[in-house]
Amino acid sequence: MNTVLVYDTTLRDGTQGENVSLSVEDKLKVTRLLDDLGVAYIEGGWPGSNPKDATYFQQVRSLDLKHARIAAFGMTCRVGSQPAEDTNILALLEAETPVVTVVGKTSMLHVREVLRTTPEENLRLIRESLAFLKAQGREVIYDAEHFFDGYKLDADYTFQTLQAALDGGAEWLILCDTNGGSLPWELERVVQEVIQTFPNVNVGIHTHNDGEMAVANTLAAVRVGASQVQGTINGYGERCGNANLCSIVPDLELKMGCRCLPEGHLVKITHVARTVAEIANMAPNNGAAYVGKSAFAHKGGMHVAAIRRNIDSYQHIDPGLVGNEMRVLISDLSGRGNMLSKAEEYGLGLSEHDAQKVLGQVKELENRGYVFEGAEASVAMLMRRQSPGYVPPFELIDFMVVVENRKGRGLFAEATVKVRVGSEEIHTVGEGNGPVNALDHALRKALVPIFPQLAHFHLADYKVRILDGESGTAALTRVLIDTQNGHQRWSTVGASPNIIEASWLALADSVEYGLINGQ
Repeated sequence: MNTVLVYDTTLRDGTQGENVSLSVEDKLKVTRLLDDLGVAYIEGGWPGSNPKDATYFQQVRSLDLKHARIAAFGMTCRVGSQPAEDTNILALLEAETPVVTVVGKTSMLHVREVLRTTPEENLRLIRESLAFLKAQGREVIYDAEHFFDGYKLDADYTFQTLQAALDGGAEWLILCDTNGGSLPWELERVVQEVIQTFPNVNVGIHTHNDGEMAVANTLAAVRVGASQVQGTINGYGERCGNANLCSIVPDLELKMGCRCLPEGHLVKITHVARTVAEIANMAPNNGAAYVGKSAFAHKGGMHVAAIRRNIDSYQHIDPGLVGNEMRVLISDLSGRGNMLSKAEEYGLGLSEHDAQKVLGQVKELENRGYVFEGAEASVAMLMRRQSPGYVPPFELIDFMVVVENRKGRGLFAEATVKVRVGSEEIHTVGEGNGPVNALDHALRKALVPIFPQLAHFHLADYKVRILDGESGTAALTRVLIDTQNGHQRWSTVGASPNIIEASWLALADSVEYGLINGQ
């Protein structure tokens, strides 16, 4: 099994993505996660660029890391200067990391138009910067910036820059598709040429996703001999992002027979992907390969019927290998198999006949505006109500809601609810800042004395969607409610031309589901 080392640059490249920002404490949390995952290198940032990264490098020294080596990132020294006098180079040393990664200009376009210097001076900057850092006992990695674009302009010069890096003591040559525009077959050919030109040299790959090719390009490079892959968790990064390690690592381990992480650690990657998203305050990408919530979600009735007979019929891997799980979705595209699978998930003994009845209800309700994909607790209630002998914990008799604007008090709402619990009828009144809030208060007032656990249920989210805007204020409305009790969360749905009724339907399902499931 070939070993491919993983170099994570989420803490630097990833934070260059739009809306991605990490505090020092956030970066330390991510560092612990990545080390636990088992990556070989963690690029912590650019110590010469901002105080936050300098602080990170001071604090990361106290972490007891078991797998990863921390790398500090920086550029070659400035044109006309010496490394020993360059503030950015000195900042790399002050970071006191065992590894330093230095980026240098490889493309003649950047040498002449960005650095505005001679090709010879650029070679000196690369060679002497790396030699200085190597002499201080650091492991030196060289990032050949814009390598593939530079190769197209002047292939001979790009190879001269790589030789200058090796002369300076670079232990790794990392070929960078910085603009993200290369295609796999052309990139593969160039990587192969580099490996043939510099045999017995460690070569790695660093790609960006501007052409939606970052993962494919990384795999192509490994196929011809690259033994280090650079990227970020969830593909975070500037413009269209960096190569997504959450796809690359499973592809390499499960499809290409490479060892990237310690044995048994791949199962942690879904947890890492979702936790990093949470720390970065970014919405998780449900459609992400391997680690997304929808990666192994099955909706079509034909698909679910097939996986009930053979789990591999519509899945390319066992989701458990990456710490994910299979999900069956319920919608108007579902078949009887979807219902039976969902009933088994809920621990319900639903017969095929009852499954067909629930399926008919789902299709009819979705035709009337419901959507059950994001409201699985409502699906569970449809199934429960088909179970022989099922008795609901409460039954609505009637409700009334009044919204008033009184002088001296302002706007408020009052709701009256009458429910039956067993043989007892309970009639309560509740106030709130809106009609749904008032209904919620009135229902709780009626039920909490009998079901005290309801006091711990909290409305976590409330979404309203207008389904036929052309109808104006008479439009059909869908309401989704998320309820939480501190350790569990469930979602319900209601739909009606009357937003109060739609809200009540979702609210009642939410309370009933929580009560009967012992939440």
